[in-house]
Amino acid sequence: MIDEVQVHDLALIHEGTLAPGSGLTVLTGETGAGKTALLSALKLLMGERADASQVRQGEAAATVTGRFFCDARDAEGMVVTRRLGADGRSRVRIDGQIAGVRELVSRVSPLIDLCGQHEHQRLLDAASHVDMVDAWAGEPVRRAREEYLLRLREARLAARELERVTEASRTQGSRLEEARFALERIEEIDPKLGEYEELEETLPRAEHAEVLATTAHEASELVSGEGGALDPLNAAIAELARMGSVDARLGEFADALTGAAITLEDVAADLRRYRDEVDFDPEELARAQERFSALKGLLRQYGPKMDDVLKTRDEARELLSLVDDADARVHKAQATLDAAEAELARAAKTLTRRRNEAAPRFCREVGKQMARLEMGRAELVWESKPLPRPRWGEDGPCSCELLYRAGAGLTPRPLRRIASGGELSRVMLACKVVLGEADGVDTLVFDEVDAGVGGATARSLASVLADLACTHQVIVVTHLAQVAVMGTTHYVVRKVDGDVPETRLERVEGEARVHEIARMLSGDASQASLAHAQQMLEGAGTL
Repeated sequence: MIDEVQVHDLALIHEGTLAPGSGLTVLTGETGAGKTALLSALKLLMGERADASQVRQGEAAATVTGRFFCDARDAEGMVVTRRLGADGRSRVRIDGQIAGVRELVSRVSPLIDLCGQHEHQRLLDAASHVDMVDAWAGEPVRRAREEYLLRLREARLAARELERVTEASRTQGSRLEEARFALERIEEIDPKLGEYEELEETLPRAEHAEVLATTAHEASELVSGEGGALDPLNAAIAELARMGSVDARLGEFADALTGAAITLEDVAADLRRYRDEVDFDPEELARAQERFSALKGLLRQYGPKMDDVLKTRDEARELLSLVDDADARVHKAQATLDAAEAELARAAKTLTRRRNEAAPRFCREVGKQMARLEMGRAELVWESKPLPRPRWGEDGPCSCELLYRAGAGLTPRPLRRIASGGELSRVMLACKVVLGEADGVDTLVFDEVDAGVGGATARSLASVLADLACTHQVIVVTHLAQVAVMGTTHYVVRKVDGDVPETRLERVEGEARVHEIARMLSGDASQASLAHAQQMLEGAGTL
């Protein structure tokens, strides 16, 4: 949902703020006042390509900032800013962080549907028709589609496995010899996990065992041996303790040195234990050095890590096993694929049946809304054509599309071939009303939905838009007073002449809104038109 959009120096807009309500927001104004600039601002926030000509004349850059809420649970919202320089350079920030246009497309564009005569809207994409029908059909189709997708993934995995074992079974020549040599070489040495790292740590100590033991022994003797550091230290302690009865401070020194003597004795004992624990076995050392050298040779050949060596061993073992048991493995993989394909065919049949049951009902409901919009006997027709198995995809096993038929005796045609943009917008409007809360888009923006509409059709259009606003945030650019009076939020776009014309955006309420509706009715503010406008607003309950 759009919370607020601020526009600076875009086209004729020097500065403007649009804060649409949660229901129906209407934008009105004279033709050429600049309403399309507001739509351009939204398009920029949705990631549409920027054009330097959109920057207001004489300004260095145009800036559009919008705050959006992703859904009803989103309490923080998302702030998006897009700056377009007069030099054509575009910059994007999302929540203050530098971002790219692709992020706008992925994060903002899904929140808004721009439903205008010249928009590349979802309704023109046949792939979206399946999503609409599935969303409207609810749980039965959702479960069937999930089952189909699960079976499709399983079938694809089974097909890849069959391809792998078949390819491996055909392996010959040098590759097979390389695998056999690698397996024999590695299994001959038989490396264990963590063995190399352990040897790398312990071998240097084993190689220097004699020196380490000698060093520990000599250090121990220098501390506690005959003539070592402890002898003069103990003599000093005895002399200080003897005179401590004369001066207590000397006794304190004796106590301090006693602590040091105890520490030295402990260190000397630890050194002797270390010396005794050093194990010097020339034969064991030679075996460890030989083992380390062999492991290092494997690393040079199949490394750089021991994990790579073990992976090479496992791959070689599997390849040789595949070749040795080729027929059995291929047979097993083929049986698995056949079973997966059977399950997929069953899931595909269920999905197709449930879609084909739901889609005509969806079309009938849309037809009712189209009748409200005075579209005569126009209707949508569901077309479902089975696809060959290789073309089955994420959407299902059939090519599905909503076709448009303007009358009972006419041939249904793809929606993208409808000539009238206003007609297409009204079809989209009817679909959105039927979808209701099942629709995945919160905000709908309609431009030219009232093209060529008047009289009773205008009142019907206004009623349908009001119904749609019960489940969506709806923004409508309109020239019809019948639609404008239904808005719970009303903005007027005015053009101010000058050396550089300026478009201003103003929210109107009360008497100002009555005057705008009167202008839309008759082009002036006569007593009759004001009274009529007042009556229409009171009747709609939006004054």
